[in-house]
Amino acid sequence: MAYSLTRKELMADLYAAFLCAKRHKASQPYVKHFERRLNENLNELADALINRTYRPEPSTCFIIERPKKREVFAAQFRDRVVHHLYYNYTHTLFERTFIQDTYSCIPGRGTHYGVERLKKHILSESRSYTRPCYVLKLDIRGYFMHIDRRRLLDITLRSLDKMRTHRVGNGRKTWEGEIDFDLITWLTREIILLNPVIGCHMAGDKSDWDGLDAAKSMLKAKEGLGMPIGNLTSQLYSNVYLNIFDQFMKLVLHCAHYGRYVDDAYVVSTDRRWLLGIVPRIRQYLADELGLELHIGKLQIYDARQGVAFLGAYVKPYRTYIDNRSLERMRTGVAEIDTSDADATYRSVNSYLGVLSHYSSYNIRRELMLNERFLRVSTFDNDISTFNKPIKSLAA
Repeated sequence: MAYSLTRKELMADLYAAFLCAKRHKASQPYVKHFERRLNENLNELADALINRTYRPEPSTCFIIERPKKREVFAAQFRDRVVHHLYYNYTHTLFERTFIQDTYSCIPGRGTHYGVERLKKHILSESRSYTRPCYVLKLDIRGYFMHIDRRRLLDITLRSLDKMRTHRVGNGRKTWEGEIDFDLITWLTREIILLNPVIGCHMAGDKSDWDGLDAAKSMLKAKEGLGMPIGNLTSQLYSNVYLNIFDQFMKLVLHCAHYGRYVDDAYVVSTDRRWLLGIVPRIRQYLADELGLELHIGKLQIYDARQGVAFLGAYVKPYRTYIDNRSLERMRTGVAEIDTSDADATYRSVNSYLGVLSHYSSYNIRRELMLNERFLRVSTFDNDISTFNKPIKSLAA
């Protein structure tokens, strides 16, 4: 039997979504402004969702420079609450359709998980580096800006419809008895078909866009193309859109050792000629089914024994290093830490040490951390893996 949300349940779900949207942003003025009229704002959203009159407000468009130059469309906070509501309802359902080696925007399957999976694939295919092994690296050109919203809507609605009658966990309940598919289907259309360029507020100066590749700008995208980078739903849909490509790679091309993080993918094999041979079929499939194209300039085949870069890591036999680009960004970030605030320094330094803990990095930790700036604040443990709590903070 189809499930329909009550208003009371929707209000509770909206409040949970608000808490998710607020996380790590509680001090932001727009969050405080929304929270001052929290009950009224959530009631207004509930009315709009129940009556199907909800419409997203204009986004704010701006450029960020780190880790690389990107155009971002930021939704209004009320719309972020709705995005979290949608994500909370659907992400588990969608994830059931994904392969194990889809890594982004999935709890517990982030960048470090992706690197570990690549290492396992290499070890398996090379039989622990006892035979030659190669890694084909694939990158999709201007991925987010070339997503066809109509195709995405069709793929998403088919996926939702397919999952209606699937069981939830090991119980007898099906998904259509667990979530309000009528609401979700309607909201899917509202989110996907939105053109964020219409009515958007441009933050910053026009010169901020100088040097940005046209293939990475929604402002220059063709009608009906592009998803706004920065929205939680865009991250979710990026996996939904490429899920059929993942299935093609696994079931049609029989790539046993394949993985993907957003638009970065790899295939591991001992047969270098076979890897080269599947590239034309991959290009054709992406073009025909998804309207996408490979970034030929980034297509490479690596000898696994010589090392391969993936998700900020450089994987070599039985050891993993941080790659040079990530290390340079880290050097810049560490140099900008304001040591006048002992507690903030403690948190920032340990955050960087936490990232470095995933790599063979003792010499890098020594280079970055053992300096007078940090040693005036506190001390490190013997292997420079932890920055100790400042004495002043302990006394407070």
